[in-house]
Amino acid sequence: MQRLPQTLKLSHPTKNCRLIDMGKLIDLTGQRFGRLIVVNLAGRDNFRQAVWNCVCDCGNTTQVRSNNLRNGSTTSCGCFHRKRAKETHEIHGFRYTRLFSIWCGMKQRCYNPKYHNYPRYGGRGIVICEAWKNDFISFQEWAIANGYSDELTIDRIDVNGNYEPSNCRWATQKTQCNNKRNNRFIEYNGETHTLQEWAQKIGICHTTLIERIKRWGSIEEALTIPKGGKQRWG
Repeated sequence: MQRLPQTLKLSHPTKNCRLIDMGKLIDLTGQRFGRLIVVNLAGRDNFRQAVWNCVCDCGNTTQVRSNNLRNGSTTSCGCFHRKRAKETHEIHGFRYTRLFSIWCGMKQRCYNPKYHNYPRYGGRGIVICEAWKNDFISFQEWAIANGYSDELTIDRIDVNGNYEPSNCRWATQKTQCNNKRNNRFIEYNGETHTLQEWAQKIGICHTTLIERIKRWGSIEEALTIPKGGKQRWG
């Protein structure tokens, strides 16, 4: 283990971590406080406070007073705050991008009861995975690695599933429209498609196909009669 830096002035280091001085010293050796694990007692500072040698999860070492460990005011060597500051700076740089707007939109749909689309998302129990929920950078990295472009929108493969890497893709507006929860699926001749897909397949507008089904009452006729081939609209 690398040598611990003497970041605090110690009045008289001691070898006995259970030394009684102004009350019995509580041994913190081996305990975890946030990202810090206490290694051993370094001594006491000029205010008679016990100071501990600690190793951080990032690999750095530091010295921390007992009270700062126990009250939670120090939980890392400083790396956590540096990381959060860097992320905040990075997020600010992306604040006005389309991808940032998409991320904010997901959060509004899932967690803001006042948002107009909340009943269709958060109101049905749909959430954002922990990896993305409060970490735009993580979402951005996934998006770029999985084919994001300004022409595509985020689409949940299972419309009843959550926003998470295994259930999300970047899709065209047309693909997303075909994946809506309220889509009507039609099965004919061994094939199942949405109205939009059938309309494209037979070469007519999907509103025309809807009108055909309404007026003719026959799926087969609506799908097989050529455009303009049946003039019975009364």
